[in-house]
Amino acid sequence: MGKHLKPYPQEKRGKHLQLSTIDELKDMARQVRRDVIRMLAKSNSGHTGGSLGMADIFTALYFRILQHHPHQFRQGADHDMLFLSNGHIAPVWYSVLARSGYFSLDELNYLREVDSYLQGHPTCESGLPGIHIASGSLGQGLSVAVGAALGLRMEGKKGEVFCLMGDGECQEGQIWEAAMSAAHYQLGNLIGIVDYNNQQIDGEVCDVMDVEPFADKWRAFGWDVLTCDGNDIEHFIDTLEYLRKDKNRTKPVVVLATTVMGKGVPFFEGTMPDKSNWHGKAPSKEDEAKALEILGVTIFGDF
Repeated sequence: MGKHLKPYPQEKRGKHLQLSTIDELKDMARQVRRDVIRMLAKSNSGHTGGSLGMADIFTALYFRILQHHPHQFRQGADHDMLFLSNGHIAPVWYSVLARSGYFSLDELNYLREVDSYLQGHPTCESGLPGIHIASGSLGQGLSVAVGAALGLRMEGKKGEVFCLMGDGECQEGQIWEAAMSAAHYQLGNLIGIVDYNNQQIDGEVCDVMDVEPFADKWRAFGWDVLTCDGNDIEHFIDTLEYLRKDKNRTKPVVVLATTVMGKGVPFFEGTMPDKSNWHGKAPSKEDEAKALEILGVTIFGDF
């Protein structure tokens, strides 16, 4: 973050956009993917694969699932809280925050630039709306979410806490210490969502350090476990709405959302023939042009 960057001006908040249909959500997810590709190509730096893979989940969260109001960040008594532990996929988060009205779409032009509010990993020093904590040092986000969930309960607030993590990140011991704490304190207001794509920067999770049997591990630590297709917006929404019907939960819940790294652009998806992936590579201008042609324009328009 720029050394002399001033707090984010409140008058620069964006237009509060609400969506009502599945078709609108799907179109928005496609636009979010366009935003991610354009941001990364412009900055020539950043994380393509996970950002594209999580576009459907972020769209569903901010335009259907979360109880929140973009123009009242930190002010709503019963608003939900969201923490992105795997902060390297910040581009998809920035896109959805801007599209839902937390800040101006114009900010998306300045990803990773000096004195930009949109750093490569989320920061909170500038008070950018939507961001509670700096993140990206993997393994730490769930601990913060546990503290937030405890705090909401102590204050008698009804909001829920969401923590997004990567499956490779769950090789970190701190994740499991936090998971054990959440179960011990019976944090039924805590929902974890894991980007279950079997990919990390050095290759496939199963080869780097296998986390399986993954669901059984979470259950052994006292969590309820749900699974879904994280690239199917309807399936993801149905899964979240199902678990939120239970207003008397005493266990934390984790959703293992199967996704495809790079989803939406075939030549970014999964493991490449040379065993590499698009975890931490930005698209070239040629890649950008091809990807945008595949995705097509949307009713929402580019920033």
